[in-house]
Amino acid sequence: MTDVVLTTPRPARSGLGPRIVGLATIVAALLVAEFLIRGGLINRFIVPPPSEVIEALYRIMTERHVFSRFMTTAAECLVAGAMLTLFGVAGGVLMHRFKLLQQAVETWVASLAAAPLVIMYPLFLVVFGRNALTIIMMGFISGLPPAILKTIEGISATRKVLVDVGKSFNLTPAQQFCKILFPAALPTIFVGVRLGLIFALINIVGTEFLINYGGLGALIADLSERYELAGTYAAICFVILVSVLFFLALEKIERWLRPVD
Repeated sequence: MTDVVLTTPRPARSGLGPRIVGLATIVAALLVAEFLIRGGLINRFIVPPPSEVIEALYRIMTERHVFSRFMTTAAECLVAGAMLTLFGVAGGVLMHRFKLLQQAVETWVASLAAAPLVIMYPLFLVVFGRNALTIIMMGFISGLPPAILKTIEGISATRKVLVDVGKSFNLTPAQQFCKILFPAALPTIFVGVRLGLIFALINIVGTEFLINYGGLGALIADLSERYELAGTYAAICFVILVSVLFFLALEKIERWLRPVD
C-alpha cells in the first residue's frame, strides 16, 4: 500500500501589490504636499509645489545635461562601492582571523564610522587634487567601517555546530571559510555593504556639492546658488534615483549568491 503525502502548495509571491501600494502612497503624499503648499500652510519659498518640481525635471534634463551628471555620480558610487566591498570584507575577515588585530583596531574602526568624515574634504583635496578621485576616496573611506564591522559580526555569529561539522569532515581553513563561514555570514555582510553604500553616496554627493565638481552634487550647488528651488529639488530626485538603482542591483546580487532564499 502506497502512502500518499498531501502537501499544501505555497502561495505564489507577487510583488505587484506592494508596488502599487507604494506608488499610491507616494502619489497621495505628493497631492497632500501640493495642497498644503498652495494653501499657504507650507512656505513655498522653502518647499516648492511638487507640480513645479515635476516641470523642473524636464527642464534640467534638457538644459542642464543631467544625464551626464547622473552617470558621473553613479560611476563614482560604483567605484567607491566596489572598493568598500572588496576592502571592507577582506579587512573584516583579516581582523576576525587575527584576534589581536581585531582588539587593537576594531574600536578605531567603530569610531571612524561615527565621525563626520565629510569635513575632511580639504585634506583630501590637498592629497588627491580637485578631481573625481577625491570624491571617490571620500565615499570609500566613509563607507568602509560598516562593511568591516558587519563582516566581523557575521563571521563571529556563525553557529558553532556548523563549524564543528566542517571540522568533522577535515576541511582545511580555506574550505571552512568558503563553504561554511562566508555563506553563513553573507546576510550580515550585505547589511554592512548596504550601510556602506548609504554613507558613500551621502559623502560623494556632499563632496561634489562642497567642491562644486562632478555630477549631481555640483548641479544641486549651482541650482541652489541661483535659488532655483524647483530645480534643486528635481536634482535631489535624481540623487534618490541613484540610490534606488544601487539598492536594486545589490538585492539582485544577494539573491544570486543566496538562491535558496
